[in-house]
Amino acid sequence: MDSMSSNKVWDLVQLPIGFKPIGCKWVFKTKRDSSGNIKRYKAHLVAKGFTQREGIDYTDTYSPVSKKDSLRIILALVAHFDLELHHMDVKTAFLNGELEEEVYMKQPEGFPSNLGEQLVCKLQKSINSLKQTSRQWYLKFHDVISSFGFVESVMDQCIYQKVSGSKIYFLVLYVDDILLATNDKGILQQVKQFLSTHFDMKDMGDASYVIDIKIHRDKHQGVLGLFQETYINKILERFRMQDCTPTVAPIVKGDMFSMNQCPKNNLEKEQLKNIPYASVVGSLMYAQSAKQTIIATSIMEAEFVSCFEATSQAVWLKSFIAGLRLVDSISRPLQVYCDKLAAVFMAKNNKSGSRSKHIDIKYLAIRECVKDQKVIIEHINTELMLADSLTKGMPPRKFKDHVVTMGFHPI
Repeated sequence: MDSMSSNKVWDLVQLPIGFKPIGCKWVFKTKRDSSGNIKRYKAHLVAKGFTQREGIDYTDTYSPVSKKDSLRIILALVAHFDLELHHMDVKTAFLNGELEEEVYMKQPEGFPSNLGEQLVCKLQKSINSLKQTSRQWYLKFHDVISSFGFVESVMDQCIYQKVSGSKIYFLVLYVDDILLATNDKGILQQVKQFLSTHFDMKDMGDASYVIDIKIHRDKHQGVLGLFQETYINKILERFRMQDCTPTVAPIVKGDMFSMNQCPKNNLEKEQLKNIPYASVVGSLMYAQSAKQTIIATSIMEAEFVSCFEATSQAVWLKSFIAGLRLVDSISRPLQVYCDKLAAVFMAKNNKSGSRSKHIDIKYLAIRECVKDQKVIIEHINTELMLADSLTKGMPPRKFKDHVVTMGFHPI
């Protein structure tokens, strides 16, 4: 409540005629450190945003969030150029957003006003779980950081940078976590002081743990590693699998699946609804894994569409890195590998046959990227396709080799 008072989140008023107040409740959470130990207990007052009415209590709700790809690129640049990397946390970040709509809320439980419980809270600032809370916080932060000379990336609205001669500064915003990367310690302190004058900040020093990712850095060897042991243990506990037996690979070549493993009657079908299969898979999903929007009539077509998706990602990565202005340009085309010769041929040549003439024209944009030397589509032997370790069952030794080649190491 001290944070609510210091940020002047609401005023107690009589409810005007024609308005309906939304509810609120207390939510209690524990915050853990990189080892999974309880760091502190937190209490949040959250609004019952599901009772808000669109067009009355809120309008726009979209708020950008930094992409994980962007974060990894920034961390790779930190390791490559030996930049300073610090972490700051914004306390009660959502209480800084200024509301544009007229919103009334019931008084929180346990904190009645001296004037009686008939008064309601007229919200001046956003609080947790309002539909527009995240958006209003982002807009507030954007205005503040832009006034200090930072410019947002065109490719990722939560990546900011500031360049002054040979001095360069990156800021990554992930909700209320801020990563600061720079080659100048002087400007690092200036930015920290600037942020602290506008928000209630906590300086975490050298970045070691952020958004459930433990950061290990060895400056002498130029190595920066990301560990997610805490997140893995959290997922295992959530689905009561902390005592499960480890295996060498998710699916080993030769594992058999059959119709006998499917529910056989209505009772088993009802029991299957209680198994959180989708939640388990979603908790482990980093790379995109989704059903294609078309019905592929051949393996070539499916692989060609996959090449299009990979090319789109490669072009985005190239544009993002170029926009950071650490390099003048990326002249060399990026390489995209495919283990289907027919798909590679179709991407490189402006030809179509009876089995490919129906492919949607948007997927043919890959040919322009190849022609403009933005990417090169190369054939690769199936034995060397690293992505197979994410999608197929394979012998344990080959699976381990693929995973290590991708840069993963056992904890």
